[in-house]
Amino acid sequence: MKILYHHRIASKDGQFVHIDEIVSALKELGHEVSVIGPDVAESGDFGHDGGFVTKLKKKLPKAVYELMELGYSAIAAFKLIKQIKKDRPDVIYERYNLYQPAGIVISKIFKIPLILEVNAPLKEERERFSGGLGLPSFAKAVENFTWRGADHVLPVTDVLAEHLRKVNVPENRITVVHNGIRKQVLERFESRDVHEKTNVTIGFVGFMHLTCGVEKAIEVLARNQEKDLRLVCVGNGNVVDELKAKAESLGVADKVEFTGLLGREDVFERVKDFDITLQPAVTEYASPLKMFEYMVAKSLIVAPRMKNIEEILDDGTAILFDEGEFETALEEAVQNFAMHSAKRDAAFERLKERGFIWQQNAERIVSIAQSYIDNRK
Repeated sequence: MKILYHHRIASKDGQFVHIDEIVSALKELGHEVSVIGPDVAESGDFGHDGGFVTKLKKKLPKAVYELMELGYSAIAAFKLIKQIKKDRPDVIYERYNLYQPAGIVISKIFKIPLILEVNAPLKEERERFSGGLGLPSFAKAVENFTWRGADHVLPVTDVLAEHLRKVNVPENRITVVHNGIRKQVLERFESRDVHEKTNVTIGFVGFMHLTCGVEKAIEVLARNQEKDLRLVCVGNGNVVDELKAKAESLGVADKVEFTGLLGREDVFERVKDFDITLQPAVTEYASPLKMFEYMVAKSLIVAPRMKNIEEILDDGTAILFDEGEFETALEEAVQNFAMHSAKRDAAFERLKERGFIWQQNAERIVSIAQSYIDNRK
């Protein structure tokens, strides 16, 4: 199958990881994949924030920047038409972005089915977390047009699928496809016994801010200095210095490591040695990439009891906590680590049971695409 993958991701972060994994899995299955997107992410190092585009977004009035986003669709349309004429793809696979209707329009003109991957309700997300929108009603109209216009939509959680249902995307055109882990990594850790260690490493991956949970983890560490514990924090943030000072003041600075921003493969090299892993909070519709790495590492996961998390984990595979109870849950993990040992293996097995594997995701995508190709013959 010839697949044209279209995206508008300029940063090289978790979003780019998702693109890379899907493209690699599709190619591994023997399909021909052409990728159309900004050149910025391809050429940047991991952690690159999009450079000029990010700076422009901060400087321009919101409405002006949003109209420029929509204007970029003309460039995207030109690229799509050029690639379509060159490759004659069987299907277009697009990663949804706000103010990006070009893929839908071009797919209709050329009568090529379009599968739309949706990772967030971006109109809502940008209003809540990115300082708002200059043209909110227009943004929602374009979002609805894009969601409804796709032949099939792939939200990453059922919670996110509810957003699609609310704007009348038909149920038979929605398939939930969670994130996952590479099959090769799963196989590598299949026979790994992680239960013989006497020392315990608590691990956190992500951006560190005032409510990220790391400060509570440092406090738990300080209360349990008689145990052979250490805390490793992977990533950067705007409160790292304050967290280091906190660890120093509580007398556990020698037990806390801040790695800074690491490359993608280097992150997993640290995660695979984590015994207890922390997901202190999560957006309610997300399918956290790091969660699946925590699972394959056979770690004891401490995560919030939220609907999207419960699509992945349950009380038999993790320590789930109610709102405001993160510190209590982590204390439980530390105090009764051995007692919760079965959860670690169960979380690993859940990856296989539910098919949280990139190659299986690719197989689902191909199966859906084939059904639309067959219907158009």
